[in-house]
Amino acid sequence: MEYKVTVATGTSEYSGTNNYIYVTLVGERGESERTVLDNPGLDFRRGAVDDYTVKSSADLGPLILVRLEKQKYWVEDNWFCRYVKVSVPGQRCSYTFPCYRWLVGDKVVVELREGTAKKIKYTMNHWKEDWFFGYQFLNGSNPRMITKCKELPSNFPVTGDMVQSSLIPTTTLKEELKEGNIFLVDYAIMDGIPANVIRDRIQHIASPLCLLYEHPEKGLIPIAIQLGQKPDKDTPIFLPSDPPLAWLLAKMWVRHSEFQVFQLLSHLLRTHLVVEVICVSTLRQLPAVHPIYKLLTPHLRYTLEINCRGRTQLLSMDGIFKKVVSTGGDGLLILAQREYKVLTYRSLQPKFDFLDRGVTKLKDYFYRDHSMMLWNVIQNFVSGIVSLYYKSDSEVEQDSELQAWIHDVAVEGFLKTKEELITLLSVAIFTSTAQHAATNNGQFDWCAWVPNTPCTMRHPPPTDKDAVTMGMIMDTLPDISQSCVEMAITWHLGRAQPDAIPMGQYVEQYFTEPAALRVIDKFRKELKELEEQIIAQNEGLELQYLYLCPSRMENSITI
Repeated sequence: MEYKVTVATGTSEYSGTNNYIYVTLVGERGESERTVLDNPGLDFRRGAVDDYTVKSSADLGPLILVRLEKQKYWVEDNWFCRYVKVSVPGQRCSYTFPCYRWLVGDKVVVELREGTAKKIKYTMNHWKEDWFFGYQFLNGSNPRMITKCKELPSNFPVTGDMVQSSLIPTTTLKEELKEGNIFLVDYAIMDGIPANVIRDRIQHIASPLCLLYEHPEKGLIPIAIQLGQKPDKDTPIFLPSDPPLAWLLAKMWVRHSEFQVFQLLSHLLRTHLVVEVICVSTLRQLPAVHPIYKLLTPHLRYTLEINCRGRTQLLSMDGIFKKVVSTGGDGLLILAQREYKVLTYRSLQPKFDFLDRGVTKLKDYFYRDHSMMLWNVIQNFVSGIVSLYYKSDSEVEQDSELQAWIHDVAVEGFLKTKEELITLLSVAIFTSTAQHAATNNGQFDWCAWVPNTPCTMRHPPPTDKDAVTMGMIMDTLPDISQSCVEMAITWHLGRAQPDAIPMGQYVEQYFTEPAALRVIDKFRKELKELEEQIIAQNEGLELQYLYLCPSRMENSITI
């Protein structure tokens, strides 16, 4: 594809520049080549409107943003950009990206959104609806918590009469439990976590249980919520039939727990920190010529750096979590320690994760479906590379460098077979690409409208359903400054990175052998086919799930 790109420079004095200007077009289906804008003669003169051609290996789909980069030529020379226009030859569609700002400094990057005015986000319109609440357990930023409920927990005394109005009239809770249509999300791990103190004011934490029903017409909907692990008169069971504000506040408390769990456990611990262990071991134990080093290193790019930044800027005692999140400070450390004790290698493998949670037949579980497709492609790729260098299980056992590597990963670990090696490497690559994308890339979508996923709560959970008022809800939610920080940090962490390398694209060519390069080419082809399949599955859906499109995933954890 070739795109016509028009760039307009400011008309005021000194608006022009002699620096290098690069542009990248970002669409729903991928990104264009990073292109230097250079025509014969002088570019970007004051008042100039210049046309350029930007090429892409494939149709990018509807354009989302334009990425502009400025680098100095001989000396630093500021530039004022008015706008960028993009048109597709042979098509009537065109896009305008207003800028109207100075680009100051060397290697400065700005990302411009398309200029069409847009109304409020989808989440803001639908966050109160029960189906949307249930949908987020399947395809939101924390899609790994929901489990099939075979029998109700003893500390969650829901009766059939309580929830009958939420079920179809011809069935009962007992029958739906037997049929496998009842599901549970349990935040027991939050029980007793010490709450943060923000500006001398104690915050509040709950440990909810949420019962959900796969309704044949409405989809997955909540039917009962208890905001603590110990049922008593001060811990009532909230129901959809309760006063609307009471039911809404109960759901908000569940979503508040979701924020803590997905940020600290599903995102930080189960992707960033798991991959950090593999990264450190790879750098310590495998020489750069080792095939496993060559296989893994593109998927470990910048992970140590971003983890160090996360520790200092997000998690430290003067970091962002301490300032605005209810589990900031000591709470997040205790929460992570609890999860670490129950984290299993088996749960990092998607097939077993879905089997063990009993969710293999849940409808519209796009995270599950796309994860399994990606896992198969990744495992085939890893198998192809490993089989080039290890012809038998004995060669795996006898590779002293490889054994030192796995020992560093798991202390007393020992690889005996090719299959074990392939699985472990697949886990490493899947975690650093697909699993991280699933928990990271959508957080602005789900958290920017703060009442949908509050970062903290300033009042304790309600004990009286009839006493809930809008004033109580507003006093409980994060205040304006906390909300602004939540919006800013989820935008920053979830946005597409300017120097992102999409999954399966290897800028550095570590493998030089033709056979290995053929395996990589096959991997890229399968990823492209998988993306086309995901795009086709989403056609016609009002709420699309595109976080696991390979072109939208990074090759490594860099944010």
